[in-house]
Amino acid sequence: MNAFFRRQLGDYVEYHRDPLNCLAHVLGIILLFLGTTLPLTMVPLPGFGPYGNLAVLMALPVLIYWFLLDAGLGLGIAVGAVLLLSTAAVIVQHSSIVGLWIITIVLIVTGVAAQIIGHRVFEQRQPALVDNPSHFLLGPMFVMAKLFIALGFRQDLAAIIGPADGTSPQVVSPGTSDR
Repeated sequence: MNAFFRRQLGDYVEYHRDPLNCLAHVLGIILLFLGTTLPLTMVPLPGFGPYGNLAVLMALPVLIYWFLLDAGLGLGIAVGAVLLLSTAAVIVQHSSIVGLWIITIVLIVTGVAAQIIGHRVFEQRQPALVDNPSHFLLGPMFVMAKLFIALGFRQDLAAIIGPADGTSPQVVSPGTSDR
């Protein structure tokens, strides 16, 4: 884990202390990813095989970014992305265009609602991305880090964002080195 990611994650966690807000983020991030990739999955990329589509192409840069921030978490997110992209492909294969757009809208609205409810009701604080738009890309890393900690992996992450039992993490100052 590099020092930049450590600082970003330390800042992000300040907006995500409540366990119910974290649960809302898990649901919201999954629904938003699936909802935004559904229409992109309809656009095939000739020459890239049966699984080559615009959704896969557009997901690659952010998956690479996450992998560069932290290889373990990035790999975990890549596995989740493959499952969600495969789910999107199945939905596209079995839905009409109208049905697909209805599903897309419901997923996106529900995903956004989960995020808003998490912050307004449970956290009682504005979303992190309002203060720092780059935090939009940290949500999946945060969720995957919480999963890794809950499974007993990555105690280095628990020191930053808190252990699975909900006790407070240590504060990471901007000058903290990556040693």
